[in-house]
Amino acid sequence: MEAKLQLRVQRYGWDAASELYEEGWRGPLAPAQRTLLRVAGIKPGERVIEAACGSGLVTRALAEAVGPAGYVLATDLSQGMVDLTARHSAGCGWVETARRSADDLGEEGGFDAAVCALGLMYVPDPGKAAASMARAVKPGGRVVATVWGERRNCGWAEIFPIVDARVVSEVCPLFFASGAPGSLKRDFERAGLRDIEEHRQSEVPEFADERALLSAMLLGGPVALAVKRFTPTVMAEVEQEFLASVKDHRAADGSYRIPGEFVTVIGRR
Repeated sequence: MEAKLQLRVQRYGWDAASELYEEGWRGPLAPAQRTLLRVAGIKPGERVIEAACGSGLVTRALAEAVGPAGYVLATDLSQGMVDLTARHSAGCGWVETARRSADDLGEEGGFDAAVCALGLMYVPDPGKAAASMARAVKPGGRVVATVWGERRNCGWAEIFPIVDARVVSEVCPLFFASGAPGSLKRDFERAGLRDIEEHRQSEVPEFADERALLSAMLLGGPVALAVKRFTPTVMAEVEQEFLASVKDHRAADGSYRIPGEFVTVIGRR
């Protein structure tokens, strides 16, 4: 998919998903977000830029970590997500928001850290985003990003081919590419970062029931724009096909515990 088209799809897709994203993903993504925050080691008084902030789940933790003496600039390609983050950060005068793509943050050396929690899978060129984050930090500053891991380790991955089969263009090309062993680390190396470390973790995200799972996967995630084009009949087909793909992860109480993998990489400028 041509890069400008992919960015446009992602922008409007996340606008469509914005209101349901946090409800669906707050719990499942929490372990990965905690790892990113631990690895980043954000300190009081620091200046932090966040790429692909989404609804502000990590932004709030960053704001608490830097405190009123610090500063957080939270950015996202989706205006819907930027608006949610601004709303959720109301009362923290040291947090600002802006609509910017992760691969073009437009900042030069003013930050102690640049972080991105589960956003680099959506940009056309994750290496370009890593370089943009690297430019934003001071010499010695940290760049930290978390992505989903290998496709074979993510039990919900069939959502993409199931939806792709019913739309003209691939809804999220190369989603798992950055999660391949060493891939994101190489992007950091090419961005000129040093002291690079990769942390890989296995988790089992839990969804309370069928409704919660389908809402997160279809309406509050990366395929939200595509499924808006489905008729009720097609949507029902997609739901049933996806549920069949994860049936082995359904617990006796009706909840779903679906294995996943995350990769967190840190480097210094």
